[in-house]
Amino acid sequence: MESSFIQGLAHNVPYEYWMHEKAKNSSSKNKPKPKCAFFPSVFDLRFNNNYWQTLRSSNGTFYLYGAYYDSRKIIQQPVVRILGMIDRLEPTVKSNCLFWYDIAKDPLVMPVVEYKYVWNKKWGNYKQGLLQPYLMTCNLPNPADLVDKGFKLGQIPVSVSLTEKGCEPPTNNLLINNKVPAEKKRFAVCVKGLDFLQVDLSVRLVEWIELLGLLGADKIFLYELEVHPNASKVLQHYQETGQVELTPISLPGDQPNLPGLRHLYLKSKIINKRQNELIPYNDCLYRNLNSYDYIALLDTDEVIMPREVSTWNELMEKVLAEVPSNKSPSSYNFRNVYFWDDAEHSHTWHHDIPRHMHMMQHVYRSYNYTKPRAFVKCFHDVQRVMTLHNHFPFACLGGGCTSHGVEPETAHLQHYRGDCQTKKNCDVDFKQFLVKDTTIWRYKEDLIYRVDAVLKKLGFLNEDDDGYR
Repeated sequence: MESSFIQGLAHNVPYEYWMHEKAKNSSSKNKPKPKCAFFPSVFDLRFNNNYWQTLRSSNGTFYLYGAYYDSRKIIQQPVVRILGMIDRLEPTVKSNCLFWYDIAKDPLVMPVVEYKYVWNKKWGNYKQGLLQPYLMTCNLPNPADLVDKGFKLGQIPVSVSLTEKGCEPPTNNLLINNKVPAEKKRFAVCVKGLDFLQVDLSVRLVEWIELLGLLGADKIFLYELEVHPNASKVLQHYQETGQVELTPISLPGDQPNLPGLRHLYLKSKIINKRQNELIPYNDCLYRNLNSYDYIALLDTDEVIMPREVSTWNELMEKVLAEVPSNKSPSSYNFRNVYFWDDAEHSHTWHHDIPRHMHMMQHVYRSYNYTKPRAFVKCFHDVQRVMTLHNHFPFACLGGGCTSHGVEPETAHLQHYRGDCQTKKNCDVDFKQFLVKDTTIWRYKEDLIYRVDAVLKKLGFLNEDDDGYR
């Protein structure tokens, strides 16, 4: 019971395996001394800010967040990926993966074959000494070597340690994610680290989560830096229903993690903020390689809205039918359009909709869309993308990345904001051209029923209050 609880908190540490094997091997006498390295005790690992493990090399410090078994067909041979941040540009230090198959046996050592930079140097912060996001790749040992070492053919390692010299005492040991569900589902949504310490978005979160459920999102994966207590109550409810998975996260290295101070840091250091966001986005992708066909990276004020059909599944059937048979896009992008937070309330409320239903009440949007490929969001094909950014893939498998632009008449990204993301020319280009778009009202009855049921259950709405004022 205690082991499962701790494992749930320390999601990237092979804690349960270590405890089980330690107990099993404690009575063994004359245990052979390993020729390479001992499986490290959890208490010998060097942690950083709770959720990161470290490697201090001769040329830079590695902050490691997660490890993943990648057996997608397009890469032919399975590999293990390690996601983290390094305080070096284009690392030159040679490092190695120590694959742990059995706590009582030596690890098998394989070199890191790629440091994939998960950023664009033209976007800034391209300086030596600053933390940079990387995805590292190690090939797995040859099957014949596995058998020679006494392991089973096709056996998958339990965990991996990253070292500089190969056989040396490791300071990290990452549990290898290899979740294989009984049935693959269609759509997952990934949300970067929530940072709303003083802003109560609880009611809006309920509306957003319920709407995504109606559209066809099978599960929403959210990462948490800090949220308001009411929002925490909402997220706890949806974790219990299985609609949401919430993962706490922190900033690595010397970055501040004190609530409030961290918020100000991310608000003032925008490029650092964007680089940090790439860790939860790509962790979400790799934790779900075998679980979903498509992943969407959305903020809680965004919705990919079908305009001709009712669900994402129907939408993708329509979109795929339009893609030429000789094309295999790595993603499908949707144009961004602003739905203004304040435009409707300067006129009137819709009296057949509860006032707490933010998206349902705000149906005035800009007539103009942002430019093609600007501020878009995508459905990413999980089998084809290698690294993800907020708007597009950075790198893809089987060649370069290609993104199919979905026509706005078919579907678009509804973005609920009080202003443009870039305020220059916002009034001229967007705010003065308004159009009423009630596509969301297609879900009105179901959404109102679902939202109010949850709000009443959580005590945010009185049983005799229907929300109409």
